[in-house]
Amino acid sequence: MLRIPSNNRKLLFLSLFFTFITFLGYSQNKAFWDNVHYGGSLGLGFGSNTFNLSVSPSAIYQVNEQLAFGIGINYNYYKFQNFKLQAGGASLLTLFNPIRPIQISAEFEQLRVNRKYEFFNGNDSETYWSPALFLGMGYSNQNVTIGLKYDVLYDESKSIYADALIPFVRVYF
Repeated sequence: MLRIPSNNRKLLFLSLFFTFITFLGYSQNKAFWDNVHYGGSLGLGFGSNTFNLSVSPSAIYQVNEQLAFGIGINYNYYKFQNFKLQAGGASLLTLFNPIRPIQISAEFEQLRVNRKYEFFNGNDSETYWSPALFLGMGYSNQNVTIGLKYDVLYDESKSIYADALIPFVRVYF
């Protein structure tokens, strides 16, 4: 059975509740599905004894020209020599465009992480939940946004990301 720490459980529950209420209120309108856009991000990396794959599909509801809410699922796989990492989870996303090309974002992500270290004399592994709260800003050109996001909950020992500041590219159709 999955166990989420109580402080993360409360934040996740409140985020899901308010997102659901917002979607429910707008779903009464026939044009609801006309305002839903699908997309997300994809990452792929290769190197000497290194492989990295990141798949993050998502859907957003465009409330108006400036505001959108969304949900997503995330999967990450990373292998470097004798180290393997798999992480999967979900995220809640809010996008705000104060002016046409500028996009401000907030994203809460909750990942279940499985790290495995393979040694000559045996293996070591750990499994845990890793929350992230990204605040970001980017340049948006119609369906594509390029920018930077910062994880305010960053924990160097538990995060799957190398740094709290992360570049991103989002695409929605």
